[in-house]
Amino acid sequence: MVSLGLHEVWEYRELLYFLVWRDVKVRYKQTFFGVLWVVFQPLLSIAVFTVIFGGLLEVPSGEVPYPLFAYIALLPWNYFAGSFTRTSNSLVASSHLITKVYFPRLIIPLSGVLSGVVDFAVAFVVLIGLLLFYGIRPTPNAVLLPAFLLLGAAVALGAGLWLSALNVRYRDVQYLVPFLIQIGMYLTPVVYGSSLIPERYRWLLNLNPMTGVVEGFRWALLGTDAVGDYLSLPLLGISIALSVLLLVSGALFFRRTERGFADII
Repeated sequence: MVSLGLHEVWEYRELLYFLVWRDVKVRYKQTFFGVLWVVFQPLLSIAVFTVIFGGLLEVPSGEVPYPLFAYIALLPWNYFAGSFTRTSNSLVASSHLITKVYFPRLIIPLSGVLSGVVDFAVAFVVLIGLLLFYGIRPTPNAVLLPAFLLLGAAVALGAGLWLSALNVRYRDVQYLVPFLIQIGMYLTPVVYGSSLIPERYRWLLNLNPMTGVVEGFRWALLGTDAVGDYLSLPLLGISIALSVLLLVSGALFFRRTERGFADII
């Protein structure tokens, strides 16, 4: 039986903190706008989505203004996409550490997920501004937002553990990740709501664990009266089950293959 080695991760928690801080610092080092890129990118995306999907295609958003409807879903999606990208490439990017000293290799992809929380926090401030601008008060269910964020982190880490381990042996993975993110965004109800999909095909959408995350954010902030009953207990249960399965299987695969990382990388 393969141990996940979580006790080792705890023993090396100071190294984990250092790697998280390094990821955040390096990401915005020698940039003119710095962390404000976290604000500019989603706002520009929302402007484009509003014109194309909200205006030209008239994608329904219930009683909620389309820019807010899309931004609420884009917020957890961007966190997932950024964390997934960093995690998938983390081992190759840290090859100089892996070949020199021993430490739990799980710390490297884990740091990629944790460092994304900083970007999420900055982008969340913009969300608060949009809620105030449109005069919309979040529902009491907003206290569950950390739980949905944790669910998104589990999906990103689970998928990232699989691909980061594969990336050590097969460098094609680095070209696959952007493609998966691009396709995944349109397979996730970010620019549209789940109700837009015919009910007989909606189960296919529910096989994507990020569906429960983005619809969970909408439900927690806006409620079912404003955006429709997109989040159901079966959908949430499927998202949680798939996230746990992805995380556990990814961690086990990672642990089985990590002994050869230093020799191959």
